[in-house]
Amino acid sequence: MAGSQGTRREVARNRRARFDYQIEDTIEAGMMLTGSEVKSLREGRASIGESYAGEYEGGLALINAHIPEYRPAEPFNHEPKRIRRLLVHKREKERLLGLIRREGYTLVPISLYFNDRGIAKLELGMARGKKLADKREDQKKRDWERQKSRIMRERA
Repeated sequence: MAGSQGTRREVARNRRARFDYQIEDTIEAGMMLTGSEVKSLREGRASIGESYAGEYEGGLALINAHIPEYRPAEPFNHEPKRIRRLLVHKREKERLLGLIRREGYTLVPISLYFNDRGIAKLELGMARGKKLADKREDQKKRDWERQKSRIMRERA
């Protein structure tokens, strides 16, 4: 995992990401946020379950992520589902855009967290969609591992 050292306080996790997609690599990206968005995130309120990262105005952006309004900032609040720019190095941005355009990858948000310096970060996975048979196979493996551990516990 690129850049995930140190402590991190997780705000939101996309639990279906690893089930729906074959994640080949991960990358850490910063986000351009407003003050009310950061306050809302610090309260632990966000949803990235149906979001994705894609190309937007020549850069990368987080699309369809829901960060609810922060009530005390009422007149100056943000739009909950607005498009948020992602901050990555230029070379990394070009590489990711190339993967999206040419090779059929999807950039899937895996988790949204605050790093040890208190900065909001997004863990993105470079992923390919799984077929239904692959999902069933993963489910069988998980069930077998669970059953195996039960058997071992009973024998011990």
